[in-house]
Amino acid sequence: MNRIGLRLKSCVGDDTAWFREWAQEAQSVEHTGRERLREGHGASAAAYLMRAANYYHVGERFLQPKSAGLEAYRKGVECFREAARLLKHPRIEHVEVPYEGTTLPAILIHPVPAEGRRADAAPAMVFFDGFDVTKEIQYFKGVPDLVQRGIACLIVDGPGNGESPRFRGLYLHHETERYGTAAYEYLAARAEIDEKRIGVMAISLGGYYAPRAAAFEPRFACCIAWGAQWDYWAVWKKRFDLIDSGGAPSLSVAWEHLLWIFNVNTREEAMHRLEGFRLDGVVQKLKCPLLIVHGEGDEQVPLALARMCFEKSGSKDKTLKVFTREEGGYHHCQIDNVSIGVAYMWDWVESRLLRR
Repeated sequence: MNRIGLRLKSCVGDDTAWFREWAQEAQSVEHTGRERLREGHGASAAAYLMRAANYYHVGERFLQPKSAGLEAYRKGVECFREAARLLKHPRIEHVEVPYEGTTLPAILIHPVPAEGRRADAAPAMVFFDGFDVTKEIQYFKGVPDLVQRGIACLIVDGPGNGESPRFRGLYLHHETERYGTAAYEYLAARAEIDEKRIGVMAISLGGYYAPRAAAFEPRFACCIAWGAQWDYWAVWKKRFDLIDSGGAPSLSVAWEHLLWIFNVNTREEAMHRLEGFRLDGVVQKLKCPLLIVHGEGDEQVPLALARMCFEKSGSKDKTLKVFTREEGGYHHCQIDNVSIGVAYMWDWVESRLLRR
């Protein structure tokens, strides 16, 4: 990453250069991984291929139009798939979640059973993406640590995320319970998963997805909003006002990404689609245990909105964890220290899903 950064020092703001350098590094890492595989070193090959997958997807994320980077994106998916086949621990399975006449691409990471514990049906977390993340990138957000605790994880590219819009024509909508229920029922039907201990979580914009899904799907045993949301329409109204006045809002991708995930052509159309992305009147229906994790200095969603979501939630067992500058995790979704964010979340999940 440092080498890529050095090559990009003179290219700040150049999304094409960003893509070029990350894709070049991804190709180099993928090549090394395939060399290791030919030499019979499967574990090393898997590590290289997973890193290549991450680089391909990080590089593609800024491109507009998305068609310019589809081949690199596909390579990232394929590298991760190949790495998953090579790994013995944790066991990673690519699956398809039935959804409204089609399927959603997902990755099921099987739990590592605790020593001395008999192999009961395991608890699981459904993990949805955010505004612009992918299931392959999500894996690196602490998922190997979660399954080490004996909790399975199903990472899903829901409508508007990852493979779903790129290769399947499935675009974002606000009724996340539709695919939340689909993911729940997929896991509940698997013999190795305990249907009474399935939770749901999501990151960033997923702070809207997960609470909405859990509010309307009462079979979820717990819910994590990794980065709170409240009124996503209002968030984008402020962003567009700032853009129109010559400012630059805090964004992880180009603002045109919003049009693409809705499959619309204008800001006005996108704002119309955003009208449903409000949690007032929704989180009040939430009954399962809820954890909201937020950075005190979150530059995308102010802490006051996280507090609003927390206070309005109907859950009797609810926790708002705010990470400060002093302890780290101060920024959006703990981007400055992901490790302490996931450690806190997985401890909370253990207390809700493992200790019956």
